[in-house]
Amino acid sequence: MAKNVLVAYGTTNGSTAEIAEAVAGVLREEGLAAEARAAGSVASAASYDAVVVGGGLYAGRWHRDARRFVRRHGKELAGRPLWLFSSGPLDASAAERDIPPVPWVQKAVVRLDARDHVTFGGCLREGAKGWGARMILRGGKGGDFRDFGRIEAWAAGIGRELKSG
Repeated sequence: MAKNVLVAYGTTNGSTAEIAEAVAGVLREEGLAAEARAAGSVASAASYDAVVVGGGLYAGRWHRDARRFVRRHGKELAGRPLWLFSSGPLDASAAERDIPPVPWVQKAVVRLDARDHVTFGGCLREGAKGWGARMILRGGKGGDFRDFGRIEAWAAGIGRELKSG
């Protein structure tokens, strides 16, 4: 049974970090040792029994820190249970249908034999960093489209899978 789980994330404005924290919290409730950490702060994934990696989506690309984490730790990730998630659509589409991973993430799913990938709705609030974010907000397209019930259910499924061995 996997006991020590890393939930690594790449985020610019904190929304994906909040999803990662929710995933880690559910995994802890499931009896696993889980921690959420910024992907750029992880020196090694070798001490973890399983890994979840999440990245915010920006202009159709996974967050740079999440991509770098997967590239840098690919050999370690390929040898353990792995799940990936994306966050980003600023509308209800992620709650209405399965959204496939962006091409780079799809290649990582296949290359690393990830057990699952899911796309969750994103969140963009006033004060967000970046020119693009400011333009989206100015156009009235911001808001919080994360479905924490869905996020928690997905994380609970990971916990059950890890506990069952």
